[in-house]
Amino acid sequence: MDTEAVLARYDRELRREAGPEGPGAVVQRVGPVVRHDGGEFGWSAVLWSDLDAGTADPAIAEQVRYFTARGREFEWKHYRHDRPADLGERLLAAGFTAEPAETLMVAEVASQLTEVVLPEGIRLRTGADEEGITLLGQAHQRAFGTDPAQLLRRLRLQAAQAPETISVVVAMAGDEPVCGARMELLPDVSFAGLWGGGTAPAWRGRGLYRALVAHRAGLATERGYRYLQVDASDQSRPILQRLGFAALSVTTPYTFQP
Repeated sequence: MDTEAVLARYDRELRREAGPEGPGAVVQRVGPVVRHDGGEFGWSAVLWSDLDAGTADPAIAEQVRYFTARGREFEWKHYRHDRPADLGERLLAAGFTAEPAETLMVAEVASQLTEVVLPEGIRLRTGADEEGITLLGQAHQRAFGTDPAQLLRRLRLQAAQAPETISVVVAMAGDEPVCGARMELLPDVSFAGLWGGGTAPAWRGRGLYRALVAHRAGLATERGYRYLQVDASDQSRPILQRLGFAALSVTTPYTFQP
């Protein structure tokens, strides 16, 4: 895989020319900035910027004004290869908070094994219906220890209005959800996005993360996607490397709360 070419394609399809993610969302191109306004319940962010030392601070201030006027938290999704080189420092100076950095990792769908190997006593529950989304939220809370309410609100809206763009899978130990993940299947792009995959502490190290990657790789193959994309945490990055994913960049979410 030509990682430079794939990164350029990623920047073009999912950042510069991105479409709206979810019902009610809009993408706006304002000079050198592409922003995603997710509406009242959706995800809002700056997806792309083409800035330099002279234009960065005014552009940052404009986005703060825009989202503050609407009372919305938003994220400036910064990548290591973005310019200017001190963009992250400028965001911090403007009142943003840096979340933990993640590694942008990509693999060709055709290179992935799609056979799902599960430990004894585990079954997969698929479907983005109400029960599936609720189970995903329970798995998320057990894995990460954070409140999934805002995520679930957005997923329910997406499943109701654009069900073809989302896939949900939960690993069940009896009636207990122990690992959950979703896949974003946006139209007219080459990349299927893998999100979640967190596993309850007692079930880690048993291959559940790999099994859920394989399940989603099979679905991405059926839907005709060329690449799988992950914003990988430090915990998932080694697993993905063993599965053949390549690191293309590092992304840091800078969040701003009005």
